[in-house]
Amino acid sequence: MRLLNILVIAALILAASFVYKIKFDSTLQAERVAKLHNELRRERDAVARLRAEWAKLDTPVRIQGLAERHLKLTPVQSTQFDNLDSLPPRPAPVAPPPPAEDPIAEMLTPAPPETTGSVPEVGR
Repeated sequence: MRLLNILVIAALILAASFVYKIKFDSTLQAERVAKLHNELRRERDAVARLRAEWAKLDTPVRIQGLAERHLKLTPVQSTQFDNLDSLPPRPAPVAPPPPAEDPIAEMLTPAPPETTGSVPEVGR
């Protein structure tokens, strides 16, 4: 009977130490979570401050004042515009290549790079 009492006391001591360890670990985790919440709140406040500062710096009135103060710009005159008739003519459309004699060989050969038509290729 005495041995049984000693084993039960030892089991209770082990269980108590295990519960204490779990409580200690959960307390550490709760402190870590609280610290992360505080850090997150600080970061959100910093983002809100930066957005407010950006909105203040991005106002059109402020940018207009800076442009007038630092840039030597003049208003656009109506004589600066030109008619569309004075634009250069469009380049001639590129004709499709003649049909190949071997359709399978045509599929195997790499295709030439696509032309945009904005600048005619020299030598064609």
